[in-house]
Amino acid sequence: MKFTEFQFHESLQEGIDASGWEDATPVQEQVIPLILSGRDIIASAQTGTGKTGAFLLPILQKLLEGDSSDHHINALIIVPTRELAVQISGHLDGLTYFTNLSSIAVYGGGDGNTFVQEKIALSKGADIVVSTPGKLISHINMGYVKLKQLSYLILDEADRMLDMGFHDDIMRIIAQLPEERQTLLFSATMPPKIRTLAQKILKDPAEINIAISKPPERIKQHKFVIYEPQKNPLVKSLLKGSPFRSILIFCSKKINVKQLTRDLKKAGFNAEEIHSDLEQAQREETLRQFASKRLPILVATDILSRGIDIDEIELVINYDVPHDGEDYVHRIGRTARAETDGTAYTFVTEKEQGKMSRIEQLIGREVPLAQVPAELGAVPEYRPKERRPAGGEGGRSSGPGGKKGKPKQKQGQGRPANEDKRKEARAPVKPAVPEANGEQPKRAPIKLEKRSQTPPEG
Repeated sequence: MKFTEFQFHESLQEGIDASGWEDATPVQEQVIPLILSGRDIIASAQTGTGKTGAFLLPILQKLLEGDSSDHHINALIIVPTRELAVQISGHLDGLTYFTNLSSIAVYGGGDGNTFVQEKIALSKGADIVVSTPGKLISHINMGYVKLKQLSYLILDEADRMLDMGFHDDIMRIIAQLPEERQTLLFSATMPPKIRTLAQKILKDPAEINIAISKPPERIKQHKFVIYEPQKNPLVKSLLKGSPFRSILIFCSKKINVKQLTRDLKKAGFNAEEIHSDLEQAQREETLRQFASKRLPILVATDILSRGIDIDEIELVINYDVPHDGEDYVHRIGRTARAETDGTAYTFVTEKEQGKMSRIEQLIGREVPLAQVPAELGAVPEYRPKERRPAGGEGGRSSGPGGKKGKPKQKQGQGRPANEDKRKEARAPVKPAVPEANGEQPKRAPIKLEKRSQTPPEG
């Protein structure tokens, strides 16, 4: 289905065309008409399915039709991280380029000038506010945020926000909103806690489910079963002579990010790191280099696993097994975007075999073992069902159980403590979402006029 078939406002269609959007994705085809009709929505769609456009386009259309109040906030988009807030703000800049709609992204980590801009927007009004929960609560506590005339509430990555402990903040924000509003809830997964939240805040919602927790078929997945000390040597072995030009390596701990990046640089690889210990400007520049393909290897914490809007990442390496299946899907979902193919390798140690097995059950397939280079030595067997539960409780083990005496296998069996996520999310990466001339999205809720430069791609 072409976007022109939705018959959007002329100025919005100009922004869609300039952003290079032509064909609607399945989730957009299903969700956009429902939102335009005024329905509340609960939608589940995996990363990279176009869900951001699915809620932005109909909301922008309704605002352009006059469904808005001057000097008030008309639409509020709540997201878990600063990185995702900036990404959505970038899409808004492109889509509203030829309209007079205003928007601002509100998140932590700014300076005094940033705070003043946020206060002006939240007190005098903006068509769309994109915000993290904690930062918005900080402004609400000061008494000047105008939410009583709000027409649209969107919760994006709702499952992630609950995982990060934002439930109470979300409910406090919703308590400030009018009862009569349209509410849209988007979540990558649908665990019971999301269902409970939906019952509290949605009214007779339409439910959309698109490929829940399944990696795109275009991703070639492999797992390497190894011992912990073999991880860094294996990374270097895989990258040596690699045909991949854009490689993203995920680590669950910042210390692993730092150590691996240091080892790669010593080995002569062009690699940089992303984590919350770095200055904001340094994180932005690193991500710009990676997005422009000037930097081929980026080592990052989990904060980049959702929302990062960079196409043509050819290889994702899970340095360790993600905490759960949802995180696995989001990590490897950074590759095979924009209809391209991708490859994902996951390193699995003895202690992580149980987690990997649960992930395989969730995605409905066993990730193939791939061969570890012979020079790395012997590796463990992949026998997750024989491992005893933590604490020495009995159960499923039928092989040579216990903490010692795990069987080893000869070379060739395997080729392809989460960090505190809320702490990491409080200082996440702010990715570059440049316009064509390299400028960053404006934070102040100004009325946009036609400008000569081309808006960012969506």
